[in-house]
Amino acid sequence: MENKIKNHGMAAVFAALFANLLVAVSKFIGFLLSGSAAMMNEAIHSLVDTANEALLLLGNKRAKRGQSDIHQFGEGRAKYFYSMIVATLLFFGGGVIGVIEAWDKLTHQGHSIENPILIFVILTFGIIIESSSLRVAFREIHELNKQNLPLFQFLRNTKHSEILVIFAEDTSAIIGLLLAVFGTALTFITGNGFYDAFSGLLIGLLLMSVSILLIREFYSLLVGERVSNEDLAVIKAAFERGEVEHIINIRTTHLSADEILVAAKIDIKNSEEAHDFDIVNKIESQIRRGLTGKKCYIYIEIDEWDENYSRR
Repeated sequence: MENKIKNHGMAAVFAALFANLLVAVSKFIGFLLSGSAAMMNEAIHSLVDTANEALLLLGNKRAKRGQSDIHQFGEGRAKYFYSMIVATLLFFGGGVIGVIEAWDKLTHQGHSIENPILIFVILTFGIIIESSSLRVAFREIHELNKQNLPLFQFLRNTKHSEILVIFAEDTSAIIGLLLAVFGTALTFITGNGFYDAFSGLLIGLLLMSVSILLIREFYSLLVGERVSNEDLAVIKAAFERGEVEHIINIRTTHLSADEILVAAKIDIKNSEEAHDFDIVNKIESQIRRGLTGKKCYIYIEIDEWDENYSRR
């Protein structure tokens, strides 16, 4: 079960890599034959997305390195680090480049597009491919969303950074393609290149907005987030037993999407102190049974209850 869960999200990454590489080539050909600013921005977008997947695959490889003398809890957060690079350097960089290119077209009075039919064909092809990639992402989300949360709540709470990147990437790609279709159509109908350039500007701004949202999420994951409410309830339930007088403190953090660190301090009844090791082992066993598919590092300290104890 654990290995199966650890592979979640990667099918979406491979699907997106193939889709974006294929679409990027077609868009660059379309730009060279038409001169469309929106097509240029879309080509940059797809090239950026292809690099995204390469970085996510590298992050996944680093995350599987396991424990070492230096990284004693493994390198699971490597995925979050590489996801942050994707959001910062590639998403935002692609957005900035797109805005600069579109602005140049907006201020260039003679801007026009050629071969509009070819552009529509390539954009339609891109929408079909990106939609196929997004369907894979939705399938991965369905498998990961065990609590059947609403989509955006799941994306907000998930610790699987790769699925968040792919969903944001595929969604923004489809929106960008639709904007490009809209801009190209208006330019073709009116003969005014402003609409093509303006749609390119909107695509660049879209990428920059997505970047900011992802950076915010990955910062939180990289710094360290506690477990979900459902998992926390499972952990607390393991401590609620007759032998435990007081639960002094419980702290949790995700070391990766599937690895959890649990640190707790408890006060055992005086009559049970002779069996403290057995009690701790039972608590740990119950937590691991309740958190099926997750690797848990559990550290429990036995102490005396003090009502003035600071939990900070």
